[in-house]
Amino acid sequence: MSERKLRFALFGNIYQSRKSAATQKVLSWASVYGAELYVDEEYYRFLTEEQQIEVSATRVLKEDEEMDADFVISMGGDGTFLKAAARVGSKGIPILGVNMGRLGFLADVNPEDIEGTLRALHEGRYEVENRAVIEIKRREESERGVWYALNDIAILKRDTASMISIRATVNGQLLNIYQADGLIISTPTGSTAYSLSNGGPIIVPGTNVLAMTPVASHSLNTRPIVLPDTAVIELDVESRSHNFLIAVDGRSMTCQEGTKLIVSRAPYNIKVVKRPGQRYFNTLREKMMWGADAR
Repeated sequence: MSERKLRFALFGNIYQSRKSAATQKVLSWASVYGAELYVDEEYYRFLTEEQQIEVSATRVLKEDEEMDADFVISMGGDGTFLKAAARVGSKGIPILGVNMGRLGFLADVNPEDIEGTLRALHEGRYEVENRAVIEIKRREESERGVWYALNDIAILKRDTASMISIRATVNGQLLNIYQADGLIISTPTGSTAYSLSNGGPIIVPGTNVLAMTPVASHSLNTRPIVLPDTAVIELDVESRSHNFLIAVDGRSMTCQEGTKLIVSRAPYNIKVVKRPGQRYFNTLREKMMWGADAR
Protein backbone atom coordinates (compact mmCIF):
# COMPACT_ATOMS: atom_id res chain seq x y z
CA MET A 1 0.00 0.00 0.00
CA SER A 2 1.29 3.43 -0.92
CA GLU A 3 2.25 5.48 2.16
CA ARG A 4 1.78 8.88 0.54
CA LYS A 5 -0.92 10.43 -1.55
CA LEU A 6 -0.61 9.58 -5.22
CA ARG A 7 -0.78 12.40 -7.73
CA PHE A 8 -2.78 11.86 -10.91
CA ALA A 9 -3.04 14.12 -13.97
CA LEU A 10 -6.35 13.63 -15.77
CA PHE A 11 -6.84 14.20 -19.50
CA GLY A 12 -9.95 13.38 -21.51
CA ASN A 13 -11.93 13.56 -24.72
CA ILE A 14 -14.32 16.51 -24.66
CA TYR A 15 -16.44 15.02 -27.46
CA GLN A 16 -17.66 11.98 -25.51
CA SER A 17 -20.42 13.55 -23.47
CA ARG A 18 -22.37 10.31 -23.00
CA LYS A 19 -19.53 8.51 -21.29
CA SER A 20 -18.96 10.69 -18.23
CA ALA A 21 -19.87 7.86 -15.81
CA ALA A 22 -16.38 6.41 -16.21
CA THR A 23 -14.83 9.77 -15.36
CA GLN A 24 -17.01 10.02 -12.26
CA LYS A 25 -15.57 6.67 -11.12
CA VAL A 26 -12.08 8.16 -11.31
CA LEU A 27 -13.15 11.28 -9.42
CA SER A 28 -14.86 9.22 -6.71
CA TRP A 29 -11.88 6.91 -6.35
CA ALA A 30 -9.48 9.85 -6.00
CA SER A 31 -11.69 11.32 -3.29
CA VAL A 32 -11.97 8.06 -1.34
CA TYR A 33 -8.23 7.35 -1.43
CA GLY A 34 -7.22 10.97 -0.88
CA ALA A 35 -5.27 11.15 -4.13
CA GLU A 36 -4.22 14.52 -5.52
CA LEU A 37 -5.90 15.20 -8.85
CA TYR A 38 -4.58 17.56 -11.51
CA VAL A 39 -7.04 18.07 -14.37
CA ASP A 40 -6.29 19.38 -17.85
CA GLU A 41 -7.95 22.81 -18.19
CA GLU A 42 -9.91 22.00 -21.35
CA TYR A 43 -11.23 18.77 -19.85
CA TYR A 44 -11.98 20.50 -16.53
CA ARG A 45 -14.17 23.06 -18.29
CA PHE A 46 -15.92 20.30 -20.21
CA LEU A 47 -16.72 18.35 -17.04
CA THR A 48 -17.77 21.30 -14.89
CA GLU A 49 -19.52 23.53 -17.44
CA GLU A 50 -21.00 21.13 -20.01
CA GLN A 51 -21.46 18.00 -17.91
CA GLN A 52 -22.24 19.83 -14.67
CA ILE A 53 -19.99 17.46 -12.74
CA GLU A 54 -18.43 18.59 -9.48
CA VAL A 55 -14.68 18.15 -9.80
CA SER A 56 -12.50 18.53 -6.69
CA ALA A 57 -9.24 19.21 -8.49
CA THR A 58 -6.05 19.88 -6.59
CA ARG A 59 -4.90 21.91 -9.58
CA VAL A 60 -6.17 22.79 -13.05
CA LEU A 61 -3.41 22.34 -15.62
CA LYS A 62 -3.15 25.05 -18.23
CA GLU A 63 -1.81 24.25 -21.69
CA ASP A 64 1.97 23.69 -21.68
CA GLU A 65 2.08 24.03 -17.88
CA GLU A 66 4.64 21.84 -16.16
CA MET A 67 3.13 18.96 -14.21
CA ASP A 68 4.61 16.74 -11.54
CA ALA A 69 2.44 13.64 -11.24
CA ASP A 70 2.91 9.97 -10.44
CA PHE A 71 0.56 8.87 -13.20
CA VAL A 72 -1.36 10.36 -16.11
CA ILE A 73 -4.86 9.01 -16.80
CA SER A 74 -6.15 9.37 -20.36
CA MET A 75 -9.93 9.07 -20.69
CA GLY A 76 -10.77 8.53 -24.35
CA GLY A 77 -9.41 6.64 -27.32
CA ASP A 78 -5.92 6.36 -28.72
CA GLY A 79 -6.10 9.94 -30.02
CA THR A 80 -6.59 11.23 -26.48
CA PHE A 81 -3.72 9.03 -25.31
CA LEU A 82 -1.43 10.52 -27.97
CA LYS A 83 -2.32 14.05 -26.84
CA ALA A 84 -1.54 13.11 -23.25
CA ALA A 85 1.76 11.56 -24.37
CA ALA A 86 2.65 14.80 -26.16
CA ARG A 87 2.05 16.72 -22.92
CA VAL A 88 4.13 14.24 -20.91
CA GLY A 89 7.03 14.32 -23.39
CA SER A 90 10.34 13.39 -21.81
CA LYS A 91 9.08 13.71 -18.18
CA GLY A 92 8.85 9.93 -17.83
CA ILE A 93 5.38 9.94 -16.20
CA PRO A 94 3.59 6.61 -16.80
CA ILE A 95 0.29 6.90 -18.71
CA LEU A 96 -2.82 4.79 -18.10
CA GLY A 97 -5.23 4.71 -21.04
CA VAL A 98 -8.94 4.15 -20.39
CA ASN A 99 -10.74 3.21 -23.59
CA MET A 100 -13.85 5.34 -24.04
CA GLY A 101 -13.76 4.98 -27.82
CA ARG A 102 -14.04 2.04 -30.21
CA LEU A 103 -10.72 0.29 -30.92
CA GLY A 104 -7.97 1.35 -28.53
CA PHE A 105 -4.56 -0.31 -28.66
CA LEU A 106 -3.01 2.28 -26.34
CA ALA A 107 -6.13 3.01 -24.32
CA ASP A 108 -6.89 -0.60 -23.44
CA VAL A 109 -8.46 -0.44 -19.98
CA ASN A 110 -12.23 -0.88 -20.21
CA PRO A 111 -14.42 1.54 -18.21
CA GLU A 112 -15.79 -1.29 -16.08
CA ASP A 113 -12.23 -2.16 -15.00
CA ILE A 114 -11.27 1.37 -13.90
CA GLU A 115 -11.73 0.97 -10.16
CA GLY A 116 -9.84 -2.32 -10.01
CA THR A 117 -7.02 -0.89 -12.11
CA LEU A 118 -6.70 2.24 -9.95
CA ARG A 119 -6.66 0.07 -6.84
CA ALA A 120 -3.82 -1.95 -8.38
CA LEU A 121 -1.88 1.28 -9.01
CA HIS A 122 -2.43 2.35 -5.41
CA GLU A 123 -1.11 -1.00 -4.21
CA GLY A 124 1.83 -1.02 -6.61
CA ARG A 125 0.51 -3.95 -8.65
CA TYR A 126 1.20 -2.81 -12.21
CA GLU A 127 3.74 -3.04 -15.00
CA VAL A 128 5.26 -0.32 -17.16
CA GLU A 129 6.17 -0.75 -20.82
CA ASN A 130 8.65 1.55 -22.53
CA ARG A 131 7.43 2.65 -25.97
CA ALA A 132 9.81 4.17 -28.52
CA VAL A 133 9.28 7.74 -29.76
CA ILE A 134 10.51 9.19 -33.06
CA GLU A 135 11.37 12.78 -33.91
CA ILE A 136 11.38 14.87 -37.06
CA LYS A 137 13.28 18.09 -37.63
CA ARG A 138 14.31 20.35 -40.45
CA ARG A 139 17.88 19.99 -41.62
CA GLU A 140 18.48 23.73 -42.06
CA GLU A 141 20.52 25.18 -39.23
CA SER A 142 18.21 28.18 -38.99
CA GLU A 143 15.29 25.92 -38.03
CA ARG A 144 15.27 24.68 -34.44
CA GLY A 145 11.84 23.05 -34.22
CA VAL A 146 11.66 19.36 -33.35
CA TRP A 147 8.40 17.38 -33.26
CA TYR A 148 7.91 14.03 -31.52
CA ALA A 149 5.58 11.11 -32.29
CA LEU A 150 4.65 8.01 -30.34
CA ASN A 151 2.71 6.53 -33.26
CA ASP A 152 3.90 7.84 -36.60
CA ILE A 153 5.10 10.65 -38.80
CA ALA A 154 3.53 10.97 -42.24
CA ILE A 155 4.64 13.04 -45.23
CA LEU A 156 1.54 13.68 -47.33
CA LYS A 157 0.40 15.56 -50.40
CA ARG A 158 -1.56 18.70 -49.58
CA ASP A 159 -3.96 18.80 -52.50
CA THR A 160 -6.11 16.08 -54.06
CA ALA A 161 -4.78 16.28 -57.58
CA SER A 162 -1.23 14.98 -57.88
CA MET A 163 1.30 12.78 -56.12
CA ILE A 164 4.42 13.99 -54.41
CA SER A 165 7.98 12.78 -54.87
CA ILE A 166 9.89 11.80 -51.73
CA ARG A 167 13.59 11.05 -51.96
CA ALA A 168 14.47 8.89 -48.95
CA THR A 169 17.99 8.12 -47.77
CA VAL A 170 18.89 5.90 -44.80
CA ASN A 171 22.19 6.57 -43.04
CA GLY A 172 23.34 8.51 -46.10
CA GLN A 173 22.43 5.78 -48.62
CA LEU A 174 19.65 6.26 -51.16
CA LEU A 175 16.75 3.93 -50.43
CA ASN A 176 14.08 5.00 -52.90
CA ILE A 177 12.38 7.91 -54.59
CA TYR A 178 8.75 7.40 -53.70
CA GLN A 179 6.12 8.60 -56.16
CA ALA A 180 3.06 8.39 -53.97
CA ASP A 181 0.39 10.23 -52.00
CA GLY A 182 2.70 10.05 -49.02
CA LEU A 183 5.06 8.09 -46.81
CA ILE A 184 4.49 6.90 -43.22
CA ILE A 185 7.30 6.27 -40.75
CA SER A 186 5.92 4.43 -37.74
CA THR A 187 7.12 3.07 -34.43
CA PRO A 188 6.09 -0.43 -33.29
CA THR A 189 3.33 1.27 -31.27
CA GLY A 190 2.06 3.05 -34.39
CA SER A 191 2.27 -0.01 -36.62
CA THR A 192 -1.39 -0.82 -35.89
CA ALA A 193 -2.54 2.71 -36.83
CA TYR A 194 -2.23 4.59 -40.16
CA SER A 195 0.56 2.34 -41.40
CA LEU A 196 -1.56 -0.79 -41.01
CA SER A 197 -4.41 0.73 -43.04
CA ASN A 198 -1.92 1.23 -45.88
CA GLY A 199 -0.65 -2.34 -45.84
CA GLY A 200 2.18 -1.92 -43.35
CA PRO A 201 3.32 -4.73 -41.00
CA ILE A 202 2.19 -5.23 -37.40
CA ILE A 203 5.26 -4.83 -35.16
CA VAL A 204 5.32 -5.99 -31.56
CA PRO A 205 6.15 -3.15 -29.09
CA GLY A 206 9.65 -3.42 -27.71
CA THR A 207 11.03 -4.47 -31.08
CA ASN A 208 13.80 -2.02 -31.96
CA VAL A 209 12.67 -1.24 -35.49
CA LEU A 210 10.74 1.33 -37.54
CA ALA A 211 8.46 0.77 -40.53
CA MET A 212 8.32 2.89 -43.67
CA THR A 213 5.04 2.46 -45.54
CA PRO A 214 4.09 4.29 -48.77
CA VAL A 215 0.60 5.75 -49.18
CA ALA A 216 -0.97 4.89 -52.56
CA SER A 217 2.34 4.36 -54.34
CA HIS A 218 2.45 4.84 -58.10
CA SER A 219 4.51 1.63 -58.39
CA LEU A 220 3.19 -1.75 -57.32
CA ASN A 221 6.79 -2.81 -56.68
CA THR A 222 7.13 -0.32 -53.84
CA ARG A 223 6.52 -2.13 -50.56
CA PRO A 224 6.79 -1.34 -46.85
CA ILE A 225 10.25 -1.79 -45.37
CA VAL A 226 11.37 -2.39 -41.79
CA LEU A 227 14.49 -0.57 -40.59
CA PRO A 228 16.50 -0.64 -37.35
CA ASP A 229 15.48 2.22 -35.09
CA THR A 230 19.09 3.40 -35.04
CA ALA A 231 18.61 4.54 -38.65
CA VAL A 232 18.70 8.21 -39.59
CA ILE A 233 16.20 8.87 -42.39
CA GLU A 234 16.51 11.96 -44.56
CA LEU A 235 13.66 13.07 -46.78
CA ASP A 236 13.59 15.54 -49.67
CA VAL A 237 10.11 16.31 -50.99
CA GLU A 238 9.00 17.70 -54.34
CA SER A 239 5.41 18.70 -55.02
CA ARG A 240 3.57 20.17 -58.00
CA SER A 241 1.82 22.55 -55.59
CA HIS A 242 5.23 23.45 -54.03
CA ASN A 243 4.12 22.45 -50.53
CA PHE A 244 3.14 19.35 -48.58
CA LEU A 245 1.91 18.22 -45.17
CA ILE A 246 3.72 16.72 -42.21
CA ALA A 247 1.41 14.84 -39.83
CA VAL A 248 2.93 14.04 -36.42
CA ASP A 249 0.60 11.73 -34.49
CA GLY A 250 -2.27 13.35 -36.39
CA ARG A 251 -1.17 16.95 -35.77
CA SER A 252 -0.48 18.41 -39.21
CA MET A 253 1.53 21.35 -40.47
CA THR A 254 2.33 22.68 -43.93
CA CYS A 255 5.90 22.68 -45.25
CA GLN A 256 7.32 24.30 -48.33
CA GLU A 257 8.88 22.28 -51.12
CA GLY A 258 12.65 22.08 -50.70
CA THR A 259 12.49 21.59 -46.93
CA LYS A 260 14.98 18.92 -45.89
CA LEU A 261 13.69 16.62 -43.16
CA ILE A 262 15.45 14.23 -40.78
CA VAL A 263 13.62 11.45 -38.93
CA SER A 264 15.27 9.43 -36.15
CA ARG A 265 14.52 7.85 -32.80
CA ALA A 266 13.94 10.36 -30.01
CA PRO A 267 16.18 10.37 -26.91
CA TYR A 268 13.33 9.29 -24.59
CA ASN A 269 10.52 6.72 -24.30
CA ILE A 270 6.88 6.98 -23.30
CA LYS A 271 5.93 4.79 -20.33
CA VAL A 272 2.62 2.93 -20.66
CA VAL A 273 0.91 1.43 -17.61
CA LYS A 274 -0.30 -2.16 -17.95
CA ARG A 275 -2.47 -4.14 -15.56
CA PRO A 276 -0.97 -7.27 -14.00
CA GLY A 277 -1.10 -10.16 -16.47
CA GLN A 278 -2.10 -7.98 -19.41
CA ARG A 279 -0.34 -9.12 -22.59
CA TYR A 280 0.03 -7.52 -26.01
CA PHE A 281 -1.03 -10.57 -28.01
CA ASN A 282 -4.28 -10.79 -26.05
CA THR A 283 -5.03 -7.17 -26.88
CA LEU A 284 -4.03 -7.65 -30.52
CA ARG A 285 -6.17 -10.75 -30.93
CA GLU A 286 -9.16 -9.03 -29.33
CA LYS A 287 -8.90 -5.76 -31.28
CA MET A 288 -8.22 -7.45 -34.62
CA MET A 289 -10.95 -10.05 -33.93
CA TRP A 290 -8.61 -12.85 -34.88
CA GLY A 291 -10.23 -16.23 -34.47
CA ALA A 292 -13.73 -14.75 -34.30
CA ASP A 293 -16.38 -16.62 -36.24
CA ALA A 294 -17.93 -14.06 -38.58
CA ARG A 295 -20.72 -16.35 -39.69
